Amino acid sequence: MQQPNLDINFINFNQDCSSLAIGTKTGYKLFSLNSVDKLDLIYESACRDVTIVERLFSSSLLALVSLSSPRRLRVCHFKKGTEICQYSYSNTILAVKLNRARLVVCLEESLYIHNIRDMKVLHTIRDTPPNPKGLCALSINSDNCFLAYPGSTTTGEVQLFDAFNLQAKLMIPAHDAPLAAIAFNPSGSKLATASERGTVIRLFNVLDGTRLIEFRRGVKRCAHVYSLAFSQDSEYLALSSNTETIHIFKLDQSEGGAAAPVPVEPPKQVAQQDDAAGSWMGYLSKAVTASASYLPAQVTDTLNQSRAFATVTVPSAGIPNIVTIATLSRQTRLMLASADGYFYIYNIPDDGGDCVMVKQHRLDPDCSEGGNGDIPGPTPTNYTPPDSPAVIPVTQEEHSPCQDESPPPTVQNPEI
Repeated sequence: MQQPNLDINFINFNQDCSSLAIGTKTGYKLFSLNSVDKLDLIYESACRDVTIVERLFSSSLLALVSLSSPRRLRVCHFKKGTEICQYSYSNTILAVKLNRARLVVCLEESLYIHNIRDMKVLHTIRDTPPNPKGLCALSINSDNCFLAYPGSTTTGEVQLFDAFNLQAKLMIPAHDAPLAAIAFNPSGSKLATASERGTVIRLFNVLDGTRLIEFRRGVKRCAHVYSLAFSQDSEYLALSSNTETIHIFKLDQSEGGAAAPVPVEPPKQVAQQDDAAGSWMGYLSKAVTASASYLPAQVTDTLNQSRAFATVTVPSAGIPNIVTIATLSRQTRLMLASADGYFYIYNIPDDGGDCVMVKQHRLDPDCSEGGNGDIPGPTPTNYTPPDSPAVIPVTQEEHSPCQDESPPPTVQNPEI
């Protein structure tokens, strides 16, 4: 059995989940996600030590960062093989986010918002709380062009910024513990959050910050969250972590949220039913709802939280990964890209429960596609996984001093 591939620095899906990008020590690759049976290679480049490669939807526009120049952003047109522009920043680039209106560069204590059309810096958010993992999210919908980033290092505050009108919007006190993951749904109307404890996932209305739904991943143990992603139709929300289980939640609850108990009539004699289990569950549901008025708030919240609709048992727990849910070959599926070089596709049952793996591929350059979908064996004990599946921490190297904001370059308009 081949050992996990340690050359992968970066893995991410593009905005509409139509392609997958990987950055490695020897270059980067783009794969098309239009088939279950094979991964079609769109493009590959021999740029060394790529740590970030972000594609704008299905266009030819790429944002690149390398380990050799971690403060420099290169914007390229990969089909023409041309570089559109370069920007240098005062510190290491930790994340780059794009939609059809804006490009956002995240540093540890600042965020730069560019106009995607000419790459000019429109606004800089300075002196943000230290954000060493580059945690941020940009709505892919240009009409709801919101940017979310941590507002605190000690609690789970989310700062929402209108990246189109360039003004602060609101602060959402999402969790007691610091944030671990944030994600917008495709329309940009809802925001999902998870904290470093990884036990509760919350869904908020972006317009006013109200909590809509609350999901519970687990009770007994905390987890390090790797990724959080909505499906393209906003019907599902997937969460992956360092545990052996990926949780898929279904967003079919009312906008009032699962934490809002429905009114119950005064207790009456329970009518006899043929299904004894149904009677018992109905009684229990009413008892829980009726007790909500006098139980401690923490207990009531736990009772009212929704559980996972479906789950996936990952072949290699503890290896960073990134997940998404999208339509592939006319069926809604969960796709999992792992930092050890494997790519998995799962079917989501209509009635929930355990998802079934239908295909496995290899992503690393030196390995061919996994033939019959065999699951890899256990991870060697001497393998230390990186902290994040999408942005692998890069070592600080000595570079020539860079200006805080480089002068806007002369650029050609990218073909979007």
